Amino acid sequence: MIQGLYVLDPVSWDRIYGAAQREAIGRHVRIYADVQTRESVGRDPGVLGDAEVIFSGWGAPRMDEAFLAAAANLKAVFYGAGSIKGVVTDAFWDRGIAITSAAAANAIPVAEYTLSQILFSLKRGWQHVRGIRSAGSPEGWQRIEVAGAYGSTVGLVSLGMIGRLVAESLARHDVRVIAYDPFVCEQDAATLGVELCGLDELFRRADVISLHTPNLPETRGMIAGGHVESMKPGATFINTARGAVVRETEMIEVLCRRGDLWAILDVTDPEPPAAGSPLYTLPNVVLTPHIAGAMDAECRRMGQSMVAELDRYVRGEPLRGQIDRQRAQRMA
Repeated sequence: MIQGLYVLDPVSWDRIYGAAQREAIGRHVRIYADVQTRESVGRDPGVLGDAEVIFSGWGAPRMDEAFLAAAANLKAVFYGAGSIKGVVTDAFWDRGIAITSAAAANAIPVAEYTLSQILFSLKRGWQHVRGIRSAGSPEGWQRIEVAGAYGSTVGLVSLGMIGRLVAESLARHDVRVIAYDPFVCEQDAATLGVELCGLDELFRRADVISLHTPNLPETRGMIAGGHVESMKPGATFINTARGAVVRETEMIEVLCRRGDLWAILDVTDPEPPAAGSPLYTLPNVVLTPHIAGAMDAECRRMGQSMVAELDRYVRGEPLRGQIDRQRAQRMA
C-alpha cells in the first residue's frame, strides 16, 4: 500500500478532505501519521521520511531543499487548492516529483460568482439597489436604462482556466463576448465563441469587463486608470483575479469622478484595503472579502478532484491537473 501524509492547515484539511474523501484516499494510501502542518514538519522533519505521496492544500509548507531532504521517498503531491506558487521550488522541480492541483475545481465557483455579477451588472442591479437605498422612500423606486443580456458586450481580460469557464457559460446567453489574451490564437477563440481584441478596445466597447489575469511580474499594474476612464457610461468592472493587476489608486481616482461607472471587487491590493481606503465608502464600489473561490462545502469539490487524481495515479494514467515547471511560471 502507498505510504502517505496530509500536510496542510488543519482547518483546510477538514474543509477539503471530508469523510468521504478521506475514506476514498484510504483505499489506496496508508496515512501513517496525524495531519501535519507547516510548523510540525519544521519541528520534526523525520515524519516525512516514509511519505511516497502527500495530500496538501492551503497552509502547505514550502517544499525546499531541507523539506525534500527529509522527504526522500516523495513521488507525488496532490495539492487540493489552486496556485502552487508558494509551495514549489527549483529543488522540487529538479527532483522530478509530480504535482497536481485542484485549480480546475477551484475555478468553478469563481466562474459562478463572475457569471452572477456579469448578468446582474448588465441589469445595472447594484445601481438600482443604491438608488432605492439612498432615497429611503418610494421616490427611489425608479428604473434606469440598462444594457441587458441581449445583444450587449461582455469583455474578458485573459482566457485562462477561469476566463474560459466564464466564456463557456456566457455562450448560453445572448451576449457578445470579446476578450484580450495575447497567448490565445484566433482558432481557440472562435471555438469559445469569443472575438479577440486589444486591451484598450475591450475597455472601450464592453458593457461589463471581467478581469481574470494572473498576478505575475509582467502583469502587475496592467490595468491603468486610463482603461477605467475609457469605459462606456454605466459600465461595470469586475475583479476576481488579483488586486495588484490593477493600478488601484488610478482606478479610485476615476471612480470618484465618474459615478456612472461601477466596480465589483472581490480582490484588492493590499487585501483587505487599508483603513481609510475610499474603496470602503465609494458609492459605486461593491467589495466582497475574496469569496469568489471555493468556500466551506465548495472546498470538498477540490478534495474530490484529488481523489480522482489519486485513482489515475494508481492506474498509471496521466494526471489531469498536473503542473510542470513551465506551466507553473504562467500561473498566479
